[in-house]
Amino acid sequence: MQRIQYFVAASLDGFIATPTDDLGWLLQFDGFEGGADSYNDFMAAVGCIVMGGETYAWLMEHEPGAWPYSGTACYVFTHHEHRAPDGADITFIRGDVREFIADFRQAAGDLNIWVVGGGNLAAQFAEAGLLDEIILSVIPVVLGEGKRLLPMKGPTPPLELAASRMLGRGIVELRYLLRPGADPQS
Repeated sequence: MQRIQYFVAASLDGFIATPTDDLGWLLQFDGFEGGADSYNDFMAAVGCIVMGGETYAWLMEHEPGAWPYSGTACYVFTHHEHRAPDGADITFIRGDVREFIADFRQAAGDLNIWVVGGGNLAAQFAEAGLLDEIILSVIPVVLGEGKRLLPMKGPTPPLELAASRMLGRGIVELRYLLRPGADPQS
């Protein structure tokens, strides 16, 4: 069963980036035990990627000329004009996430849809009732302020913890279902 997933890392106090989009706090953990396996297993089941314009701009600034999602359809929500790297399957869009859900599902085929970020975009999916699962790596640092994990307008119903595991360097991976009863193995 195809799922819409928010696979993300956040600080202990619930931020995915500093106020200036600095990820140095997270990048210091590159190569932690279990991290590559978790990511590779996750990506093997992804057929479509959806991201916000700020996330896309960050990738273009920090990985110039190297599109990390080659071979996977990607949709970028943005109000700015961007160019796609050569060979990247990227469609730039604007509007409500619900307007494009059929496109995302078709692009993903039998695989899952990954909402890369940012948190505002993931919150739009959640508020529209479209987000199935949050796969959260809790990084053992406190930022104090920054871009929130899931800046929703109100509380959610209780989420269902589908799985948890310890990874290297004190990182904990949590899998929460936003629609309890759904199969977390899909």
